[in-house]
Amino acid sequence: MIRRLVGVLALLLVAGSALAAIEVREFSDPVLERRYVDLTASMRCPLCENQAIDDSSAPIAADMRQRVFELLHQGQSDGEIVNHMVERFGEYILYNPRLENRTYLLWGIPVALVVLAALVLSLIVRSRRQASHRALSREERARLEALIDEEKSP
Repeated sequence: MIRRLVGVLALLLVAGSALAAIEVREFSDPVLERRYVDLTASMRCPLCENQAIDDSSAPIAADMRQRVFELLHQGQSDGEIVNHMVERFGEYILYNPRLENRTYLLWGIPVALVVLAALVLSLIVRSRRQASHRALSREERARLEALIDEEKSP
């Protein structure tokens, strides 16, 4: 009897916490609602690391969603909202960092690696082509003819 009561209470606590995480936002314009969904999906929760703020149940993510909601209703553009959130929470919240002086290396390394791999591959192909077209020396030719003669006369 006590086990059932404890089980029911635990179930109610879990269900209650799940219901508490659901936020209802009213939008009069479907375009505004779509922008809200896109913006909250494109920002990372600072507490949850690789979880978008639209999926996170962390209090800071709820604050961020509320701020995005308010800024949208104030008529700010998506860029202005993203800039505001970056100023407030840092560049970390962006899944795709901006191309700035401090991120050139981050964006440049993949490009440099692809160029380097293409260069190495072309050098390998070139050296193999040259090696296959090289003429035999006199010693190599004499040895090859001796092997062919051995094969012909069993």
